[in-house]
Amino acid sequence: MRNRRIIVLMIVVVLFVAVMGFSIGERKKLTWPENFIMDASGAVQQWFYKPAGYIAGFFEDLANLRGIYEENEELRKTAAAYARDKSKFNLMEEKIEQLQKALDFTKRQEKMNDYEYMIAHVIAVSNDPYNQTIRIDLGSKDGIKLNMVVVTTEGLVGLVNRVDPLYSNVMPLTELDEKSPDTKLIAATVLGHEKDAFGIIDGYNPETGMLSMSRISESYRPVKGDTIITSGLVNVFPQGMVIGTVESAQVGDFGLTYTATIKPAADFEHLTEVLVVKVPDIEELAQ
Repeated sequence: MRNRRIIVLMIVVVLFVAVMGFSIGERKKLTWPENFIMDASGAVQQWFYKPAGYIAGFFEDLANLRGIYEENEELRKTAAAYARDKSKFNLMEEKIEQLQKALDFTKRQEKMNDYEYMIAHVIAVSNDPYNQTIRIDLGSKDGIKLNMVVVTTEGLVGLVNRVDPLYSNVMPLTELDEKSPDTKLIAATVLGHEKDAFGIIDGYNPETGMLSMSRISESYRPVKGDTIITSGLVNVFPQGMVIGTVESAQVGDFGLTYTATIKPAADFEHLTEVLVVKVPDIEELAQ
């Protein structure tokens, strides 16, 4: 029995050494038991690896989604801030352009006439068809008085017909009516022909949007494109205020005078800022 055990032990040792040598030695192919074990372990690993990969990918996608959401929120805030700043910039740019036009206009006028111009903002426009008025943010505390002329950089707007401490009302040219006792007719002439052409702006046609000029002296017949300005012959309207341009002219009553249709220079539909004209008083001129 003892010898048999020794023999079995020696065989096991020899087999173990042979297997070790066979495993450690360089081989180009695996044995079929090794292939079976590798395939079996690969299949088991695949069963565990794929679900684990899906779970890990799911949590990674959640983290990425949160990051994308936060980035989108930042982009929304940036876009909103950009839109707000762009709107402010456009408004400021438009405001600067308007003020520059007003400044250039007043500088030109100073060279022609000794008038002072006060910038006012239009805060309301009455839609009453029988009493259309324009409300501005200057009043008696700012030196505004009744019958002061109001213009834009393009042309004549109207007259101040009511003055409050902080605000004033302006009656626009569109309310001109020769038959109305409140209407102050405008003495006008043609720019470049001030000594030859005289007439009266006496009405406004709301259907055509045109002013009418009558009693034009026969010494000059206006032609289309002529610029009509105030003549200054009436104290209320100072000289040199642009009223509009001639659209057409025709012979008036009895063939002794002319009448003309005038397109207003001021845009009454989009009034935002106006200029109130302060004409020096006789006392001021004497000083």
